[in-house]
Amino acid sequence: MAYLTVQASVAVPVNPLGGGQFDLGEGLPGPLWLDFSALSRFRARLVGHGLERTLFDRLVGHCREAGLIKAGGKQRTDSTHVISAVRDLNRTELAGESVRAALEALAVAAPSWLAGVVDVAEFAERYGPRVDGWTMPGSKTGRDRLAQVFGQDALALCRAAWSDTAPVWVREIEAVALLRQVLVQTYSIRTDARGREVITKRDADDEGVPPGHIRLASPYDPDARWSAKGDDLFWMGYKVHLTETCDTPAEAEAEAEAGTSVLRLITDVHTTLATVPDVKATAPIQQNLAGRQVAPGEHYLDSGYPSVDLVVEAAGRGISMVTPLLADHSPQAKAAEGFAKSAFRIDWKARQVRCPQGTTSAGWYPVTQHGRDAIVIDFARTDCRPCPSRTKCTNSVRGARMLTLRPRELHERTTAARTEQDTDSWRTKYALRAGIEGTINQALDVTGIRRARYRGLPKVTLQHIYSATALNIIRLDAWWTTDPLRKPRTSRLERLSHQLAG
Repeated sequence: MAYLTVQASVAVPVNPLGGGQFDLGEGLPGPLWLDFSALSRFRARLVGHGLERTLFDRLVGHCREAGLIKAGGKQRTDSTHVISAVRDLNRTELAGESVRAALEALAVAAPSWLAGVVDVAEFAERYGPRVDGWTMPGSKTGRDRLAQVFGQDALALCRAAWSDTAPVWVREIEAVALLRQVLVQTYSIRTDARGREVITKRDADDEGVPPGHIRLASPYDPDARWSAKGDDLFWMGYKVHLTETCDTPAEAEAEAEAGTSVLRLITDVHTTLATVPDVKATAPIQQNLAGRQVAPGEHYLDSGYPSVDLVVEAAGRGISMVTPLLADHSPQAKAAEGFAKSAFRIDWKARQVRCPQGTTSAGWYPVTQHGRDAIVIDFARTDCRPCPSRTKCTNSVRGARMLTLRPRELHERTTAARTEQDTDSWRTKYALRAGIEGTINQALDVTGIRRARYRGLPKVTLQHIYSATALNIIRLDAWWTTDPLRKPRTSRLERLSHQLAG
């Protein structure tokens, strides 16, 4: 209790990411050594009370008041993958380890109940050591049989936990609830010709598995997810987005050429599940920046972040998104031959579209697709089928071309943006975004941000926020000691050299 009383009076620990010695201030006993377990509880309290961003927000607010960060400037954002603090498991290992995790939790929380529903000795022999692919049978038949045993044990344990005679709180234990979810996503239950119940492992191709954003990957970290980027990057964990200032006034460029530093500060940290696409993070990031009163005038992002809807919405809030919009993905555009969407002339007032051969569309249908307004354009088959250029226009079975357009403002904004981003001047301006890669590398080297220290999205978010806070402090220190308006710091070796020269 004495620790809890003292802890409540500490505003910010010196080292919030690890154990160590803390100076608790004047009038308090000691320096006090805190164990890592105490810090774990401290982190849980921060997250539980929604205070994980307090330190970062206050630092950014102080820099804003000091004029080091200004709203309406330039900022850039990029993301990197974060590897979770748990083992990578295949589907069979996940099933077995989920049973083991539930048994371990029940052995502590409800030992008497557990002993009454399972053969403890048998289960202890099977699930005593952790489930490891290296110790599994070498043959496919043996592994399939073991997967079936894991499924049968999981089903028996879940049925016991959800029976009418089981205490309600048993099924509320996190490991037990996760076991039930793993059972559903990994196995299917059916009745064979003899009326016997058969549990089999789901075939991903035939029976399907849940989509990645809801599919559990570990019984110990319910928020970790498998994701992929490109053809060669696969990971289980999270994703973190970093946003920093990148103003480049003429005087700052001159100072940079002279060898002095230009202050760039991180203004937002946004951590998501690994399966959340970058485009879903754009609006939350800009809302966070606006909430801190540091919303940029120009926001530099790569092609994963924008959609034309987001560009228009941001412009309405005074933010110009400098980012390449994705190109037309129609087969004609990809093949760079035939009639892409840009080859058609649109008459918005007459609600008609004219094809390159001079034929006018037969239908104009406003619709809603994936929650967004769109317009479907239909050409008559009687016009398209005899057309000599039909093979350049469509390979549709129905023999007629169809187009899907966005509303006029969005369509024209997309067309203008794609035209502009093909110019040298735009490419020169957009080159400013590349500097965010250096910030990510600094975060990797200094704080190890790519590897999660904790389990669960809330605590991983806390880690990233404190890491960004540390980077800002490092950058502020570097800038203050190299500011040409301040006296530069002299090293001991330089002072010795001056003494000897004198």
